[in-house]
Amino acid sequence: MHLVQEPPDFEFFLRGADGASALVNERRLTRSFIIAPNQLLEDWPVSAVDQLDAASMGALLAMNPEVVILGTGATQGFPSAEVMAACLQHGIGIECMTNAAAARTFNVLAGEGRRVVAGFLLQG
Repeated sequence: MHLVQEPPDFEFFLRGADGASALVNERRLTRSFIIAPNQLLEDWPVSAVDQLDAASMGALLAMNPEVVILGTGATQGFPSAEVMAACLQHGIGIECMTNAAAARTFNVLAGEGRRVVAGFLLQG
């Protein structure tokens, strides 16, 4: 069997993530960030799930997603009801998972052409 790696048809690809860093394309990030298939917002000023509020979610929602993936670090966590409601009030689904799972999910959804935006919390 011959395997060929095809490059994604979107600009930003997550090669991996954990609680301390993420590899976007060939660049290692050590601070929280927001990623969409064709947009990267570095230095998102949130490093823990309990720091999230409706205002900090504004940067994700401004990218007009149909679904938000929230990578909560090395372990899965859930934001407050206020944060969840900020997404749901706009008709936007939100899924919370570890950074590693969020990276895989982001790549699958972006590869399907979905309007996905992911926020990754890093304790860097």
